[in-house]
Amino acid sequence: MPSRVNHVNKATGVTYVYESVSYWDKEKKQSRNKQVCVGKLDPLNGEFIPSKRLAPAQTVVKDLEVITASAEIVGPSIVLDAITEQLGLGKLLKSCFPKEHSQIQAMAYYLASRGGPLSYCGTWCKSHAHSVECLTSQRISEILESISTDKKQTFFTKWMDKVLEDDYLCYDITSISSYSGLNEYIKYGHNRDLEKLPQLNLAILFGQKGRLPVYFERTPGNITDVSTLHNLLKTFKAIETKTLHYVMDKGFYSKQNIDELLASRDKFLISVPLKNKWVQHAIDDIYEVIHGPEGYQKLDDEILYVHSRLYPWGKDNRRCYLHLYYNAHARADAVDKFTEELVEYKKELESGKPTDAHQEAYDAFFVIKITPKKGPQVSYNTQAVNQYIKRYAGFQALLTNSIKNPVESLQVYRDKDVVEKCFDDLKNQLDMKRLRMHSSATVDGRLFVQFIALIYMSALRKEMRRSGLIKRYTVRELLQEMETLTKIKYSGKHGHILTEVTKPQREILEGLGIALSSKT
Repeated sequence: MPSRVNHVNKATGVTYVYESVSYWDKEKKQSRNKQVCVGKLDPLNGEFIPSKRLAPAQTVVKDLEVITASAEIVGPSIVLDAITEQLGLGKLLKSCFPKEHSQIQAMAYYLASRGGPLSYCGTWCKSHAHSVECLTSQRISEILESISTDKKQTFFTKWMDKVLEDDYLCYDITSISSYSGLNEYIKYGHNRDLEKLPQLNLAILFGQKGRLPVYFERTPGNITDVSTLHNLLKTFKAIETKTLHYVMDKGFYSKQNIDELLASRDKFLISVPLKNKWVQHAIDDIYEVIHGPEGYQKLDDEILYVHSRLYPWGKDNRRCYLHLYYNAHARADAVDKFTEELVEYKKELESGKPTDAHQEAYDAFFVIKITPKKGPQVSYNTQAVNQYIKRYAGFQALLTNSIKNPVESLQVYRDKDVVEKCFDDLKNQLDMKRLRMHSSATVDGRLFVQFIALIYMSALRKEMRRSGLIKRYTVRELLQEMETLTKIKYSGKHGHILTEVTKPQREILEGLGIALSSKT
């Protein structure tokens, strides 16, 4: 470390201050010292008077020594910077958020690397490599509120154009509980975490092949899944996206949604609830045939009985395919799940808060009697329940307008579990289990920053899967392993050095294809 020494000019009596720096003389092969005059001492009070030729950072002195070196953790940023460059995400954020892009990126890095409340992000940034101003809680709130709907839609349009190329889009919804009562989107509804708290719903589109989140939107907590698709299709029509291919579970099925998907000329693959009469009739038609050798299929180690048919949809007879599957081993689980649904439906009827999407099930499997004294009495239609279990339990139905092959359709549908991992990351890794913010503008901004962090985690997981690192680390564990890689910066012209790279860190960097440059 450079030190400061004093020399008194005997002729003038002035005390000059010199900074002594050690360096290695390559020719003489020995350590040498170089002294540079950096100022003098005031003859009256002894205070240091810096030389006018010094840079401002060099003029600060305490007694006769200063801290001329600083340290910052760069390991996680080296990894995430490589992802930023690979995806072109930095340039995209800058084009959409010219004033806030650095802060948004810093907050996303913090969430991906550490997680936790954003109020701790400022402290994290002080010790990690980021060229942003101090992110106080107030400043973070201001940035979140500045992330307008217009800027977000511009980002989504450009992002989808960049990453979507003949991909299947898995569409699903999760609920996020909140303690806030001041946000108009926080409502009581079907809480997927079974918590007795109001919530908002978060819908996400996730690319199945690219393994990247593509789009999100938040909806009020009391809106059902099936109702959200209409606005999503309207949004994508407004921003003029290319033809999309949706993969959805049965919670999004309705005749109206299928009509709209066909009208928008988008491709889709959707699970259809077996409670629909037209699906039951289709199963009745092929019940004897599907259980024979004609329907036998083996998918991995699973035995299935499969039937596929062309299914013209609606009055215009739009071309669709109905794929039916029977799994004898899954039948018991299907019976249990069906029974759980019936118990839930009965509670809805008894509470006086039925759900429109469940009306067909109410009509088919329940008997409701109105009594003068006790009011409505709800009971199961035992005959209908037993008939359904005997005939249809163990079946699955997929409807699509694009994939003719039933085995391929089932594989595509099952691969949508990537969105489940996405929700798990949001809630457990990125601190979205609870929302404690109040205004809708702040919540919207927070959700967008979470979405950017989710892109980083998903892209990094994809690279880890490619390199085999996923067998040894989770995304968070890998970034934590990089925490000890530190850059030491020296004042003046002395540059910087990196601390020693550990063996695990070297293996991580090599696996991800990241080379450390002299500028790192």
